[in-house]
Amino acid sequence: MLVLIKGAGDLATGTAVRLFRSGFSVVMTDLERPTAVRRTVAFSQAIYDGETTVEGITARRCAGAAEVREALAAGVVPVLADPAAEIRRAMDFDAEVDAILAKRNLGTRINDAPIVLALGPGFTAGVDCHAVIETMRGHDLGRVITRGSAIPNTGVPGDVGGYTVERVIRAGAEGPFEPLAAIGERVERGQEVARVAGTVTRAQLTGIVRGMLPAGQWVRAGMKAGDIDPRCQESHCFTVSDKARAIGGGVLEGLLRFAHERERQGSTTT
Repeated sequence: MLVLIKGAGDLATGTAVRLFRSGFSVVMTDLERPTAVRRTVAFSQAIYDGETTVEGITARRCAGAAEVREALAAGVVPVLADPAAEIRRAMDFDAEVDAILAKRNLGTRINDAPIVLALGPGFTAGVDCHAVIETMRGHDLGRVITRGSAIPNTGVPGDVGGYTVERVIRAGAEGPFEPLAAIGERVERGQEVARVAGTVTRAQLTGIVRGMLPAGQWVRAGMKAGDIDPRCQESHCFTVSDKARAIGGGVLEGLLRFAHERERQGSTTT
């Protein structure tokens, strides 16, 4: 099965990792300048670096269908700077997954592919897509929703190690971003971790920097620019998160479920 994943941030990458390891062929799209803060576990980094590897799986920046097919044949994940997912016009996909996590529908339609899934709030199963995958931490994380929508966005990050909003590093002004700490580095509460246009952002807790935008990235005041993990496990910075794995499991379930239903419906009509 050939699957198009719109978005190549950390949750989309966790999904791609699960699908790739399960034998699916995966193609991903993202912005010309992706804004994923967990860059060490985001295939979108390939757009900047040409190639990147997450948990032993390599992704490669591609331009056009010919390069995508070459990458697939080589056993790597193609990633395109293609926010409108124009690659759909050149290739036939068996399924599409909207993993942009914009909290609203930016153009995904239920007829974009034979199977269309979407992550998180902003979509209604049966209207925008065939199923929605719950992305809110808690009891229903990764649940496949075939009627209705995911839990609405609360604007509050999920609880990790007893912290929510404190985990997020936000830009203090608009301008080019300047990180003052690196991914994998331990920081103390009150320590300067980023600067934009002379405005400094300090850590609100002690922990390990799990995500950080690259130097020079243009940011808006208040924009999420990094993430601190209070659990202080360095390995968490370089492996797919528990949340991403759960969501990826939900996508895997959804694809297999709808593929089986389509196969069953086809056999009853012949």
